[in-house]
Amino acid sequence: MTTRTAPLGQPDLAATPGRPFGIYIHVPFCATRCGYCDFNTYTPAELGGANPEGWLAALRTELRLAAEHVGAPLVRTVFVGGGTPSLLGGAGLSAVLEAVRDNFELDADAEVTTEANPESTSPELFATLRDAGYTRISLGMQSLAPHVLAVLNRTHSPGRAPAAAAEARAAGFEHVNLDLIYGTPGESDDDLRRSVEAAVNAGVDHVSGYALIVEDGTALARRVRRGEVAAPDDDVLAHRYELLDGQLTAAGFAWYEVSNWSAPGGECRHNLGYWDGGEWWGAGPGAHGFLDATRWWNIKHPNNYAQALAGDELPIADFEVLGAQDRHTEDVMLRLRLRRGLAMDDLAADERARVPGLVAEGLLDIAGERMVLTDRGRLLADGVVCALLA
Repeated sequence: MTTRTAPLGQPDLAATPGRPFGIYIHVPFCATRCGYCDFNTYTPAELGGANPEGWLAALRTELRLAAEHVGAPLVRTVFVGGGTPSLLGGAGLSAVLEAVRDNFELDADAEVTTEANPESTSPELFATLRDAGYTRISLGMQSLAPHVLAVLNRTHSPGRAPAAAAEARAAGFEHVNLDLIYGTPGESDDDLRRSVEAAVNAGVDHVSGYALIVEDGTALARRVRRGEVAAPDDDVLAHRYELLDGQLTAAGFAWYEVSNWSAPGGECRHNLGYWDGGEWWGAGPGAHGFLDATRWWNIKHPNNYAQALAGDELPIADFEVLGAQDRHTEDVMLRLRLRRGLAMDDLAADERARVPGLVAEGLLDIAGERMVLTDRGRLLADGVVCALLA
């Protein structure tokens, strides 16, 4: 397949031979908007005529153009995120994966993930996705506590997420993830303990745990500003992280990235590509991609995204080419978050000179020729990176 030359004002995109390559696909549709979410998503009232059928047609065009630009490297991972991909149903998500296969070759053991809202799943959906070639399901659970879900404006019933995870396992999915959010105003230690227990008992092999962040422009931010709910407390967030980590570790899970725990072999390979120097094409409205030293992002609104592709041109809104220092900063920031840590040789001499001080502060351990965050260091990961890079 020939590689296209980028038009004036567009990035020159090419995959790097030998580097892991994945595809991220953004589904922008949601039935309702969660109060804490600032992702590029749209409810039916906000779409202005855009629909899943038009989005899928535009996506097919983008994937064809992507393959022409990068030469169709072997795809090791596919991740369908959103938004709420499960709103597409089994037929829609099967068509998404078919569009990928029509333009790219998937590795024989490719990891293929879709996110899903528990309320828009069923045993029939999971069976269809398994038959289509999906290998991993990621479900948004957030909490088992009804009052916590209410603060987050989550619409699923408290027990639905663990039930959906069990249904996915019964359909033959070996790899199932549940997302948790901790530190929501009104959440107690026991609320989090019960949520983690329910996730583990659902038979999943992966749990992601994220501290609640109040993003500007969200409904939650407006409620905090009006004093209706309290802002998350940093000390409480740290305590809850330790609680979450301890409970998952006792259940046989191990952290492999600061916010992710898995049973042996359950790591999300697609996300490891983000953290460990892989490359990916980001397809769909507002999706971000990264190849070689170039990062780009697509037009956000589904209508404008589709209009750009109707002209047979990539829907790129803007891009940046990272310099050597920017690449180094990102490598340190991302790889240090991993349990396997960062090689000492990946640091400049002045940065290596700062390592003993961080070890003395109990923030880093040295394992052979690698630096690894301690338990305390995980709580202060961003600060450790800043201290290393000065």
